[in-house]
Parts: sequence; structure tokens; C-alpha cells
Amino acid sequence: MDDIGRLPPGRVKVGTKQTAKTVEQGNARMVYVAQDADSRLVGRILQLCKQRGVPVTFVDTMRNLGKSCGIDVGTAAAAVAEE
Repeated sequence: MDDIGRLPPGRVKVGTKQTAKTVEQGNARMVYVAQDADSRLVGRILQLCKQRGVPVTFVDTMRNLGKSCGIDVGTAAAAVAEE
């Protein structure tokens, strides 16, 4: 996985619940999922993305994904919302 850099503040929805909600509402432009996240946490998100045609990028660790989102803790998933 390449370094994804810093995701755009204000447009990033962090966490599995907020990511799933953003995808369900049709507002997700891109979804990021940590490879070391529990599959039970991200399975539904991956399924929703597949159904709705939202691209998914895998990030190596939850910690790195959290850092890219501008938070000090790890996260299993994040979505970049439409403007």
C-alpha cells in the first residue's frame, strides 16, 4: 500500500458506522479500509461498496489510516464524501 497522504478535512467520515452511512446515502466518492481491521467490522462496508460501485483503497494499518484522517487513534474505515 502506498502512502495515501492526508485526506481532505471536512469531507472525511471516520469510523465504520459513519463510513457505512455515507456509502448507504450515496455520498461516498472513495472508501479506505485498513487491512488489519477485523473482517467483521469492515465486511458490511465492503459489501455496500461493491453493491454501489464505490471504489475501495486498502491501507496497511488502522493506525496509518487514522493518521491520514488527522486523528491520533486508528480507524478501520473512512470515506471521502462528495462535496
